[in-house]
Amino acid sequence: MPGGKKFPRRGPIIARLFSPAEIVTHPPIRSYVLRQGRFSRGQQRAYAELLPRFGIAYAPRPLDFREVFGRVSPVVAEVGFGMGETTARIAGENRGTDYLAIEVHAPGVGSLLKQVEEAGLANVRIVQHDAVEVLRDMVPAESLAAIHVFFPDPWPKKRHHKRRLLQPDFVALAASRLAPGGLLHVATDWQEYAEEVLAVLSAAPELANSADGFAPRPAWRPETKFERRGKKLGHGVWDLLFVKRNSKAKRRDENAKA
Repeated sequence: MPGGKKFPRRGPIIARLFSPAEIVTHPPIRSYVLRQGRFSRGQQRAYAELLPRFGIAYAPRPLDFREVFGRVSPVVAEVGFGMGETTARIAGENRGTDYLAIEVHAPGVGSLLKQVEEAGLANVRIVQHDAVEVLRDMVPAESLAAIHVFFPDPWPKKRHHKRRLLQPDFVALAASRLAPGGLLHVATDWQEYAEEVLAVLSAAPELANSADGFAPRPAWRPETKFERRGKKLGHGVWDLLFVKRNSKAKRRDENAKA
């Protein structure tokens, strides 16, 4: 350009395809953050000695529950069991049912293993891995009698809501793993999250609410120490119990809405 700045001549623009290995992918958003918790000696011992017996390593292939538990019986998935008190108590009171307990935190796994040993429970197996991947990759379709999600992290800050577990994609996955008539039971002590979950579950075509809105706490869900302490302080707890529709009922409801 006369009187202007001269720019070097550029060569031709050449486009190329990137191989899959070169494409940058973002890690999935997790519903948890691994934190360093207190790992007592008893929990460490149970973790080291009992996990080989009661633990199942994550692998992207469906489990054969008859092989895993050595019998044919209803199977319940306990998603995010924390320190395991509720899971151990429910499993102890329902020894004819088998429990696939899923948790990522090692102290919680050690705690449940310790309780399994003390109570002589043979109907609990533990997978220490992300629950979404376990349900997706290891649990066969329509194989579960129930899925329990008790007191999941509410991620109260708005910018963290994307981390909440109970969102439409997870609910659809969970529903696909329930047998017809199977139960998805959620409990939370965070009202705003409870209302959000109620809306999400109510919108899932595979599920039907067993109550008119929130449900009373069933007698078979133990009340935790944390829950009792919260109630004394005036905090509420909300239970949601949704049932997997059979295919005929689902089609009938869809036709009624059309």
